[in-house]
This record gives sequence, structure tokens and C-alpha cells, in this order.
Amino acid sequence: MTYRHLAELADRHPLILASGSPRRFDLLTETGVVFQRIVPDLEEVRADGERPFDYAVRLARDKALMVGRGLRPDTFALGCDTIVALGDVILEKPTDKKVAHQTLRTLSGQEHVVCTALAFVREEQVVVSGYETTRVLFNEVTDHQIEAYIETGEPMDKAGAYGIQGMGAFLVDRIEGNLDTVIGLPRNLLDSLARDALEKSRMR
Repeated sequence: MTYRHLAELADRHPLILASGSPRRFDLLTETGVVFQRIVPDLEEVRADGERPFDYAVRLARDKALMVGRGLRPDTFALGCDTIVALGDVILEKPTDKKVAHQTLRTLSGQEHVVCTALAFVREEQVVVSGYETTRVLFNEVTDHQIEAYIETGEPMDKAGAYGIQGMGAFLVDRIEGNLDTVIGLPRNLLDSLARDALEKSRMR
């Protein structure tokens, strides 16, 4: 699939991926665009009363703004954030194996929502941002399965403590929506936001 708006943006402007995620790096690489990566060092803290999807968008914006400081004026920074929400509860990256086990036990047999937010920043200003959601239904899993999965190390750097594209695929019964959103970079949304960013750039 071609992402012509993203390709045009990357042809016209230097593009910086503001993310340390190897999954996002791979998904963006697969689009064929040229980009560089700078990993933001941002403390992720949800504000009191902040709704889950608003939280994801704010973090995507903040990451892009952090990386965008001091870049050339024509450069676009792309910030991303993915959250796993069970109702109003956000299941963050686990801090240790015990938290990973609790998270996966909570998700077992349940439907939850994965939200990935994206934001383009230029000249230290948010140009466009948005988010996409996918519903994920987990299989019922046993404590033994959870423990064995945790021992692989895969859950420890992932929101919701699982990776659908890796060894955690056995956890998922089905999804309703875009797989890219669960992995962490919804490329159709990215192309749409790139179109909007280009339009706003032409108006400058």
C-alpha cells in the first residue's frame, strides 16, 4: 500500500520519529519514507480526571514537542503514544513481572480498547493530531500461560503487557479495527494527518 501524502511530506520536509519503539520504527520504515529517529525522555503521568484518549493525544503531542525543540524550521517531528484502556482504567507498561501478571490476568477473557495517538509538530507548534482505536478481545488464559509468556520478557515494554504481533498473539481471540493501531502506528491515520499537515504548511 502507498501512503502518498506521507511520502510527499517526507520528500518536502525532514521527518523525525519521536519514539523509541522498534515496532513503530519498523512500520514507518515499511512505508518507504526517509526519516530519522530521536527518542524523547518524557515522564508519562496521567492528569486527574483526564480521559484515556485525551491522555494518549496529549502524550503524542508532548513527545513531538520535546523532540521538535531546536530543529530546523522545515522539520516535522512525529509523536506517538499507545494506551490500553479497560473502561476508564489505563493499563500502562508493567513496572515488574508481578504487575505484568496482574495486567494480563485482568485482561483475560475481556474486551478492551487500544488507542494510538499521533501528532505532527513543526517549529515547536502542534500542526495536527488525532487518534485511532481498535477493540481487542482476549482469550481466557491460565496463570501458567501468563507466567510462561512473562518469562519471555516480551510484555515488559508494552502497554497492556502484551505484543499482538509477537509471542503474545495467542492471547488474542479477535480484533475489531486496524492491527497497526494495536502495534502502535496506524498508517492510514498517519497518511491522513500528513495530508492535513501539508495543507496547513501551504497556507503559511
